Amino acid sequence: MSNGNPRTTITQRAQPRNAPQQARAAQTRAQVIASAAELIADRGYPHTSIDHIAKQVGMTKGAVYFHFRDKKDIAAEIVRELYNRWRVRIDEAQAMGLPPLETVQALLTNASNKFFEDDIVKAGARIQAERSLSDTTLPEPYVEWISTISTLLAKASGAGQLREGIDPESAAYILVSAFFGLQHVCDVLNRRADLPRRWDEMSRLLFASITASPQ
Repeated sequence: MSNGNPRTTITQRAQPRNAPQQARAAQTRAQVIASAAELIADRGYPHTSIDHIAKQVGMTKGAVYFHFRDKKDIAAEIVRELYNRWRVRIDEAQAMGLPPLETVQALLTNASNKFFEDDIVKAGARIQAERSLSDTTLPEPYVEWISTISTLLAKASGAGQLREGIDPESAAYILVSAFFGLQHVCDVLNRRADLPRRWDEMSRLLFASITASPQ
């Protein structure tokens, strides 16, 4: 029997009362991360302060500290987000249904484009390069890249795509070193404006050296 009050549905009862506040907090954190990434990509980690980040995002320092303990906390979050984005790139490349060697090429080419256009990627890479100056614990760089590419190259070897005598793990280490070294050189010399072109040139040389000759 109704008492005149509107009935509360199960969905409504299950809805957390603080869901809107949580959504706003998540949005604010994302804004802080995006602003910090833009600054760090341009200035570097040592030359970016909480003051700079607060001004960039249009907040007080206290508001920034409400969401992050300190600058190290922001840096760690940027690097975590970088790794999340790399995993998306890996999934995208593997979902293309290409042969394994072409999957490696697509993965690295896609990553080079992200270095050119994505502040989180630029800032995350710079924080990793300046890890000795950040005084914070960061994920070990490059390990997942080497592992993923090594697995793909092992499949490529099994499919007869690699030259005889090419070790997949060694080749993966060299490819990852060359790729990330190139992006650093392009950043120093030309702010990565030429990275897609330079990676295209380098990848032609690298993959020609490991690809089996046509029968």
